[in-house]
Amino acid sequence: MRQEKLTIDAIALLKNLIETPSFSSEEDQTTLLIEKWFQNYGLIYQRTENNVWAVNAHFDENKPTLLLNSHHDTVKPNTGYTKDPFKAIIENGKLYGLGSNDAGGCLVSLLATFAYFYDKKDLKYNLVIVASAEEESSGEHGLNSMLSVIPKVDVAIVGEPTLMQLAVAEKGLVVFDAKVSGTPGHAAHPNDDNAIYNTIEVLKWFEGYQFDKTSESLGDVKMTITQINAGKQHNAIPAEVDFVVDVRVNDQYCNQEIADILIKESPCTSITPRSLRLNSSSIPVDHELVKAGILLGRETYGSPTLSDQSVLSCSSLKLGPGDSIRSHTADEFIYIQEIEEGIDLYIKLLSKIV
Repeated sequence: MRQEKLTIDAIALLKNLIETPSFSSEEDQTTLLIEKWFQNYGLIYQRTENNVWAVNAHFDENKPTLLLNSHHDTVKPNTGYTKDPFKAIIENGKLYGLGSNDAGGCLVSLLATFAYFYDKKDLKYNLVIVASAEEESSGEHGLNSMLSVIPKVDVAIVGEPTLMQLAVAEKGLVVFDAKVSGTPGHAAHPNDDNAIYNTIEVLKWFEGYQFDKTSESLGDVKMTITQINAGKQHNAIPAEVDFVVDVRVNDQYCNQEIADILIKESPCTSITPRSLRLNSSSIPVDHELVKAGILLGRETYGSPTLSDQSVLSCSSLKLGPGDSIRSHTADEFIYIQEIEEGIDLYIKLLSKIV
């Protein structure tokens, strides 16, 4: 298929996706748009929940499989928007709209790339594409639910905005619910076991704690207190303080190791991980996919943000048009030129290895 037509159609699809609300777990209408796109190109596809997926026409079980993945759900628009978040507006080369940058531009670029290679024979890799749901909420019906449905994946490209640079590693995430206890009582009476005061030293411990292992590509594990809650009335000392710890995990630890360390060492009354499944991810820098990207002038780096890479057990590369800094911001946008260049670079990259 002609790259020029695929690019034009990809941008048209992105405009339609922007103008169709698709919050996590509410992506049924954008699913229909993606299905129609496959139908228009005569590509055989399947739908599982709100995930649309397909394999290349000459799929061969004896070959390794490369996954192309990006998501079509969005967060809800914030109150800072000055433009209609559900209106695809082009101004000065920018395409505005909710989900344009995260990750609509990546998704339509990968769809175009998959279509480009769909009918090609004698590929070194099989290709499977998943336009997935529920990425923003890490939902149960997202990419994680598809791994038992699609063919076994050997390596993956996850489309997220990276300015088409090579994110060869990505931090994992563990969220902890923690508690500090004390003795409840009336505010008018002495109390040397005030749970709120007890929390001060605990918060200082978290602020100053350093995990031993650092990563060449991802740096240190980053731990941040993000929520705290205690007390219901002004004259009663609460029995406990609840707080939330956000931990971004480098590739030197698995999430279970982080949980074991904090349960053993932190001075909390209790600390419990919500989930351990969102692990860090990476791809060897000597993988042919990375080497091909470097030959195309791309640079490697480690990404601090979470994506669907976290549910994959295979090597994976995060790569896509757009800029992560624009994600979840008011008046989100992607440059039209970024999509054009993204499709071109995806095709050149895969041409070197498949």
